[in-house]
Amino acid sequence: MDAGLFTANNVWMMVCTALVFFMHTGFAFLEIGLTRQKNTINILFKNIFIITGGLLLYYAFGFNLMYPGFEDGDAGLLKFAGFGIGAPEGGMTPGYADGGYTWWTDFLFQGMFAATAATIVSGAVAERIKIGSFMIFVLFYVGLVYPIVGAWKWGGGFLDSWGFYDFAGSTLVHSVGGWAALVAIALLGARIGKFGEDGKPKAIPGHSIPMATAGVLILWLGWFGFNGGSVLSADPELTSLVLVTTSLAAAAGGFGAFLLSTLLYKNLDLTMFLNGILGGLVGITAGADLMSPNEAVAIGFIAGLIIVGGVALIDKLKLDDPVGAVTVHLICGIWGTLAVGLFGSMAGFDQFLVQLYGVLIVGAFCVITSLIILGAVKAVAGLRVSKEEEIEGLDLHEHGMDAYPDFMNE
Repeated sequence: MDAGLFTANNVWMMVCTALVFFMHTGFAFLEIGLTRQKNTINILFKNIFIITGGLLLYYAFGFNLMYPGFEDGDAGLLKFAGFGIGAPEGGMTPGYADGGYTWWTDFLFQGMFAATAATIVSGAVAERIKIGSFMIFVLFYVGLVYPIVGAWKWGGGFLDSWGFYDFAGSTLVHSVGGWAALVAIALLGARIGKFGEDGKPKAIPGHSIPMATAGVLILWLGWFGFNGGSVLSADPELTSLVLVTTSLAAAAGGFGAFLLSTLLYKNLDLTMFLNGILGGLVGITAGADLMSPNEAVAIGFIAGLIIVGGVALIDKLKLDDPVGAVTVHLICGIWGTLAVGLFGSMAGFDQFLVQLYGVLIVGAFCVITSLIILGAVKAVAGLRVSKEEEIEGLDLHEHGMDAYPDFMNE
């Protein structure tokens, strides 16, 4: 391979790595914007812990658990290549990864993905989970559950041998986080004041919708790295197609949610519009490289409709998800994964069944492991803060800080 092409591929992958890293800023802005001021520092602390802890766990053993080197005859379920990281022979040459990038770039790009699953959970459990309990959960979920599931497809495990397809993680990243979020909010219960005595949900407005809007736009930008980098090279044709399908699905998702929510509720709900964009992005992620622009619009638009229905379903089930994480990442992640069997170059009944089996297997594993981890933490340390702490705010009780101190009253 030409040295210039190898360099260009690697530089593109490093740019995408930076974009995926920047998505954590988007997640942080979105979460604090859609929640109350009194819990801002708590949410930011959790997000910083996820990034730092997630990367260290991935370095220590996660990467080698996710890419263990399954051999012929392996069941493709579980294998471990050892602790720590080190570039293999030829890892810095075009002979590695078909000249798409170096081994070090491979590790860092994948490491940026690793923490995303736990970030999804962070938003769903906001404003009432004990921070110590959440951190324990992150260590196990990011350190063990995420790389094991990732190995089943991206590491060459049994889902990959079955023909299951997930280009950039509608299931392997978003649904993995979404399943854990669903289990967590079921165990935690709703925030005080979320449901009235009649059982009807009440709005708990976030303290900064401009911040939430900025977060969604940053996430959309970061998705150019999330999906664009999953091409695993700077291939001009495929990379440009992926960026087009990603953007069109995001736009269509926003429009789908905006139109349906306006028809149903007779108001122009910006938060529904924003989550529709995210739903479209999650929906296209499994098959962004397989779809035409028309198919991307269809997938995104349907994801936007799903957002409106999913938010209503979560409320009806008396579950409390302050940022809509379960609807965006779990329900739209499932939709996007199944859409591979309905749209694009791999569409067909057999492929749809494979996608469905993959969704069910990953879902069962994530639900069981989440119940074990969160159940154990609940039994030992408890999950939820006290009523007093929740009412007065976690910033004061768990951090002794105020995100927006009034410097005029020193």
